[in-house]
This record gives sequence, C-alpha cells and structure tokens, in this order.
Amino acid sequence: MMTTTQRLLDLAAAAPASHGEDLVLLLSEANDLYQQGLQALHREVAARLGGLAIADLMLAADAAGMPCDVSQDRDEVILLLALVEWEMTPAAMAYTEMATDAARRGICLIPEE
Repeated sequence: MMTTTQRLLDLAAAAPASHGEDLVLLLSEANDLYQQGLQALHREVAARLGGLAIADLMLAADAAGMPCDVSQDRDEVILLLALVEWEMTPAAMAYTEMATDAARRGICLIPEE
C-alpha cells in the first residue's frame, strides 16, 4: 500500500512532464493528499499536546515561528503547530513545489473570477 508521502512524491515527480488538464488532475489529487496528511498530523499533534496549557501552546507556536494572539483558542493554536510541523515534511514540501511550479505555468486549482 502506498503512503500519502509516497504518492505525493510520485505526483510531484510526474508534474513537470504534465500539461493542461493532466496537470490539473495531478494537482487536484496532490491537494487532496496534502489535506489528508495535514489532518492526520493534526490529530497526532492534538493527542500529543492536548494536555498542555494554552499559554504553553502559544509559547511553542511562537518558538516555531507561528506567533499567536490571545483571541486564538487552543484548537487553533494546535492546528498552527500541526501546520508548522506538516510543512516541514517531504510530502508537504513536494506539494508546495508542485503547486508553485504549476502556478508559474498558469495552472491553479482556484478558478479565476
């Protein structure tokens, strides 16, 4: 069985040779996998950090380069911490590069208005 990371890396490797609708399909699948990976990591981070006080979570987020303000609740701070961690994974980095390259070529999943 292929993991999210493996599949995202495969899609990112195939993207430079893809064009038009094929690239949109690859990017769409990669986006779905990116979101799934982030959600899975969010659950792990929430379980790991769930017992920390909100002040400690905010300090951790600030130390990770994701400053928070007092209006954010613990769930938002935990999500920010998960996002920081996720963005450092090979899967997320491959997706970001893939999406950036696709955007340079005029392909984006957000429709123009």
